[in-house]
Amino acid sequence: MTSNAERAATLELALRASIDPGERALADVYTDDVRAWTPALSTSSRAELIEAYVRRDDVFSDIDLEVVPLDVGGDYACAEWTVTMTHSGPLPVSAGLVVEPTGLRVVLYGVTTAEFRDGRICSFRQYWDELSIFEQLGLVER
Repeated sequence: MTSNAERAATLELALRASIDPGERALADVYTDDVRAWTPALSTSSRAELIEAYVRRDDVFSDIDLEVVPLDVGGDYACAEWTVTMTHSGPLPVSAGLVVEPTGLRVVLYGVTTAEFRDGRICSFRQYWDELSIFEQLGLVER
């Protein structure tokens, strides 16, 4: 079993790799059969995860990530994170509806929980308020 510090570091690497999805970095932190769920995607393999990360790569740029490990123990780790980014590419919202780049800086707060197997993440879930992005882009009012 890996140490708490190693799992926390691996989770942070995984979060950073989701922003800059190099295939080698993703192979280092995720198992081949990683299961992922977020408000924006659901995957059941590292190949699907890589495809999803690459597909959304041009929507936001100038991305800053802050990560704070909250709880790490056993085969699990949890981290709270903040992403600040610029809306710089077309954002597909639904079939046929695309929000053109606004140039606005938006902030997203979230939490990731991850399960580990042999030192790599085999399952993770991320939670955030997806509507907050639409609010910050001026698309909806709360």
